[in-house]
Amino acid sequence: MKNSRPRIPEDVYVGFVRSLFNDAEVLLIGGACHFLIAILVYTSSREPIYLWFAVVLFFAGVFRYYNILQGKKAEIANYEQARRWEWSYLCTGTFQALAMGLFSFTAIYYKPDPFGEIGSVAVVLGSTITIVGRNYGSSRMVMLQSTAIVVPMAVAMIMRGGYQLVILGLYLIPFIFVLKKMSKTVQTVLFDAIIQGNRSRLLAHRFDRALNTMSHGLVMFGTDGKVVVANARAAETMGFASVDQLVGRTLRALLMRGVAGGLLDIKEARHAEKLLTDALREGRDRKVLLKLAGQRYLEFSAREGRDELGVLIFEEVTQRVEAEERIRYMARYDSLTGLPNRAHFHDVVAELMEGGDPNRLCGLAVFDLDDFKSINDSLGHPVGDGLIYAAAERLAQFEDDEVKVSRFGGDEFMIFFNRVESEEDLSQRIAHIADSLKGEVDVAGHMLRIQTSGGAVLGPVRDNHIDAMIVKADLALYKAKEQGKNGWRLFEAEMDAAFRNRQTMKADLRNAVESRSLRVVFQPIVDLRTMQISSCEALCRWDHPELGPISPAIFIPLAEEMGIISDISTLVLEAACQECVQWPEHLGVSVNLSAKDFYSGSVVQKVRNAVQKAQLAAHRLEIEVTETTLLYDQISTRGYLQELKQLGVSIALDDFGTGYSSLSYLHRLPLDKVKIDGSFLVDVTNNERSLRLLTGVVELSRNLGLAVTVEGVETFAQLKILASSVQPEFVQGFLFGSALTASGIRTMSAHTWSPSGFAAPGAPQRRSSKPGDRKDANV
Repeated sequence: MKNSRPRIPEDVYVGFVRSLFNDAEVLLIGGACHFLIAILVYTSSREPIYLWFAVVLFFAGVFRYYNILQGKKAEIANYEQARRWEWSYLCTGTFQALAMGLFSFTAIYYKPDPFGEIGSVAVVLGSTITIVGRNYGSSRMVMLQSTAIVVPMAVAMIMRGGYQLVILGLYLIPFIFVLKKMSKTVQTVLFDAIIQGNRSRLLAHRFDRALNTMSHGLVMFGTDGKVVVANARAAETMGFASVDQLVGRTLRALLMRGVAGGLLDIKEARHAEKLLTDALREGRDRKVLLKLAGQRYLEFSAREGRDELGVLIFEEVTQRVEAEERIRYMARYDSLTGLPNRAHFHDVVAELMEGGDPNRLCGLAVFDLDDFKSINDSLGHPVGDGLIYAAAERLAQFEDDEVKVSRFGGDEFMIFFNRVESEEDLSQRIAHIADSLKGEVDVAGHMLRIQTSGGAVLGPVRDNHIDAMIVKADLALYKAKEQGKNGWRLFEAEMDAAFRNRQTMKADLRNAVESRSLRVVFQPIVDLRTMQISSCEALCRWDHPELGPISPAIFIPLAEEMGIISDISTLVLEAACQECVQWPEHLGVSVNLSAKDFYSGSVVQKVRNAVQKAQLAAHRLEIEVTETTLLYDQISTRGYLQELKQLGVSIALDDFGTGYSSLSYLHRLPLDKVKIDGSFLVDVTNNERSLRLLTGVVELSRNLGLAVTVEGVETFAQLKILASSVQPEFVQGFLFGSALTASGIRTMSAHTWSPSGFAAPGAPQRRSSKPGDRKDANV
């Protein structure tokens, strides 16, 4: 027999071999029966050979019995052991089968006896019945035993003669193959059963492993509402020692277990039972969030079942709930101050206004920090944030059920008073809050003083809406800032009208800029030595179609607020270049650019385009910058000014002596001229100290190689002292006439100024006396 591994899996083969060594006692009974039949045949035939067969058959049975006992004790566990014990089983089994075959051969042919023939057939018949049932685990054994028993009997019948016995003997030969086929069928059936059983056990093992390694707890209910399947996570969460303790319990029993353990409130348990039971019975997916003791949360999900009632899955979602709460908090509250933000404040106030007596008075106040931007710009945003936090701390102490405080954005805070007795009551409360905000605070080693401006509105709840109240409070705040900051104002109806007018003027100004309906005029700059016009400053004017001329002091701040000041400066720059190119070549033009123009390098390209488009010599254009422009980013601004200088354009520092005046600008920046503000001339004619100050600034500038223009010359006495004592290169002001059109400048360019004005060809020109013609704002 070829020594090769079986085609069936090793574990199945080992199982089949182990099955051969079962029921050893049957072999003792068989051996005794064979011994008895052989003795009976001896008594019938008196042939001694049957005594020997009796002994051999008995000991063959006993020998197999002990062999099977030893195999069973060996606990066959692997293929090699199974292989050895199968061969041992084959040897003992074949010996016993051959003994029974020879016993039949002797009884039928060698020592025939009528009773012996019947006895031998009985032995063979009884043995062949057990061949398949006992030896299906070994196909070799079935074949060997069948051959050893049947072949001797068949040969004996054929050798005895007679066609009946010959046919019968031949008929017995196929019986061997029938037995083999039967054993193969039984083996196949059992093999399939074992394979399916193994697969089922593997699937069950995998299912059990998957079930018990889930992060979720899982409980499956039967049609009777009791647990039929659960996993380890469910048992652990519910406080059971094992999964088996859950089986057979109802949903109510599980929830009550949580109540008894102090994990769950009884009301929560009953509510959850109702929702989950309905979901399980009706096949609806539903989630229920339960709050446990110790701020823990479990989320139960009911899933529809088919043959069962349904499946309940649950997991601990404490971290998710906490994260959601943090997200909700962040969506409602300011991250810096912890106060309600704009949206949440709006909702809270709207809800308060909807409840209570609609005839009661309510109030809304808005506060913002004065000059907060300068703190951010000079000390940095972290310091600014610290100042906001300090202000929020002082405001938060006033919050209660009837007073709500919010950081509305930036440095702005809102306070809503749900119930106010009167205007006097609101005024007292706001004044108290404003006083509490005042004072110094230490922020990162900087002693900062909190100073606020505020606006408030008061009115019946029934006649107001939160959005309308916010608008009115902002208008009152705007008015307070107009009046000098560090105070607050109560809203008045006139403020609303002024606001609407202001909005209308903004829209009209935007239209004027877009349609290029603004006009440019020119104020002469006079050479003090020749008293002739040397250049002109371009100024912007707006003639409103309904309101008439609008002062630059009004529309220029509006343009800065609207963010269109750069559009106006571009318009003035282009118009000035186009007009200057038509003037005599000795005349130049000066254009004042805004701080916003220097926020990026596009200012250089803007000037280049204007000069190239007008075909104007660059040296005839002078760009004026204010000290405010230099505050934004001195390094970048210095670079832009140097690029402008490379174009051939000259640079003048305008309004020197106001704002953040710094002598360092005079030597660090690429300047050609300094324009001294007219405030230096206010009392220069009668104050020696003012004269010395003005003279010192002019001499300092001249020593640095800078030309000087003194602005704001309005009287002959001022001009006289400038000419005799100060001696700047150029003067400019209302004394020399109002701003002129481009054609007017062209006409006056060749004439000399005298106290009666610039003489026109053929007649002297009288100087205008309209205050509105002064240079009151530049672009």
